[in-house]
Amino acid sequence: MIFLLPHAIDEAAERAPEKLAMRCLEDTLSYAALSERSNKLARTLYKLGVRRSDRVGIFLHKCIEIPVALHGIMKAGAAYVPLDTAAPTERLVEIIRDCGIRHLVTADDNCAVVAKLSEMTEIDSVIGVNASTPLGTGITIIPWTEVDAADGATTPRIKILESDLAYIMYTSGSTGRPKGIMHTHHSSLSFSRWAAHEYKLQPDDVLSNHAPLHFDLSILDFFSGAVAGCSTSIIPEEYTKLPASYCKLIADHGITVLYTVPFALVQLLLRGSIEKHDLSRLRWAIFGGEPFPLKHLRELMRRLPHVRFDNIYGPAEVNGVTHYTVEPIAENADAIPIGPLARSAEGLIADEHDEPVAQGDIGELLVRTPTMMQGYWARDDLNAHAFYTRRRIDGVDETFYRTGDLVREDGRGMLWFLGRKDRQVKVRGYRVELDEVEAAMVIANNVEEAAAIAIPAVEGSQRIIAMVTLKPGTDESALESLVRHARATLPAYATPSEIAIREAFPRTTTGKIDRKSLRDEALFSAAQTSEQRGPRA
Repeated sequence: MIFLLPHAIDEAAERAPEKLAMRCLEDTLSYAALSERSNKLARTLYKLGVRRSDRVGIFLHKCIEIPVALHGIMKAGAAYVPLDTAAPTERLVEIIRDCGIRHLVTADDNCAVVAKLSEMTEIDSVIGVNASTPLGTGITIIPWTEVDAADGATTPRIKILESDLAYIMYTSGSTGRPKGIMHTHHSSLSFSRWAAHEYKLQPDDVLSNHAPLHFDLSILDFFSGAVAGCSTSIIPEEYTKLPASYCKLIADHGITVLYTVPFALVQLLLRGSIEKHDLSRLRWAIFGGEPFPLKHLRELMRRLPHVRFDNIYGPAEVNGVTHYTVEPIAENADAIPIGPLARSAEGLIADEHDEPVAQGDIGELLVRTPTMMQGYWARDDLNAHAFYTRRRIDGVDETFYRTGDLVREDGRGMLWFLGRKDRQVKVRGYRVELDEVEAAMVIANNVEEAAAIAIPAVEGSQRIIAMVTLKPGTDESALESLVRHARATLPAYATPSEIAIREAFPRTTTGKIDRKSLRDEALFSAAQTSEQRGPRA
């Protein structure tokens, strides 16, 4: 019976021990090897003092040790905490201190950063680096060779329940302080089973792990694949930045199911040389995290007619709320639905008073599902606002997560995503959805991507700035046509006061446009301009 996440790889090892479980370029692990190596890591951690519900950090670039680390940590009864290798040291220190990480799994290529972390935090042990690595006094260092040589290859006998923590994923908070999303074995297994069923995963499937471990998209790659007993190909960071190399890897590894952000698929279309590679084994392309520009999605569907494209929706707090298999997209369409609610999910579309809106009206989506997080780590202030509880039956409370997403439901039960509550601004008294501004800009012929931000205006309102990247070969004189396009497409109050052409957008480590950085740049620029003008008379 599978009720813990590592049970899936152990059962797969019993059924088909030599079946390929994980691959990272030329490095491979069978299910038997993955089960054995994770058991040895679990025993090593237990000897170091790791106990049930402790938190253990994973600080690794994409490599074959990642699945060993996450399963080994969970088998020791602990929760794994993925740490972004591209994050500033200060942010890493904040996360390590916030959830009390005392043990870290890493590799030699991270030694310089780990040395700084060991000086600034209370880390007791580091696994995965050379024994001679100069770290802080009193820190135990255990190389991977010592882990793999450990006695015993069975799972430690530790009492672990499905309601215990499996992992904590940190995401940016609205205040700038990272917040840790706590998922249990039960919540993550609920999503993993749901995804394996919906996408009909079979042992001969090959999944691609494009997302970094600290991004919730990785859950399907590592855990749904294990539930189905199929293989997963870990895509190294350098391949995710080179679309042509990524496309070749998809073909060479015979990948059948992709799960990634729209940006990665757009790059495959525009710069991946799809026509040069055999992608005949690919059957699903699943995307989520942000809206997919329809002009690019139409073209991708035309170029890969044998592939089914799926729009999956669910914040990291409640994975797998809806999904929609994309049908042919009409030329005049400006959006696609996010799909009906999953059979295991219940939703409320509520107004600002938590009252249900009429069908067809816009409201915030509140979700009740077995995939829901346990809460935010040590943040009672956030938890108090994140959940809505109602009592339909005496003595029984029903708890919903407030997604912060605005949706409407059509007559077919389809949900349409209309933006974030926190992306709604007021301009001269009018409500403006910044996502709507972006959607209007991206349909312009020469635009590749678009982002919209709002900054305070002198008169106390908000000023909208749209930024775009252009298709290769487009002359920057296109700015005038973009201004005309915006005026013709958007109401006057929602038309950007400024449109800027950029060579590229800053990105978060999960591949999304970093709108916070864009806004910070715009605020700084506005402040500089104000200083140069001097005080007004």
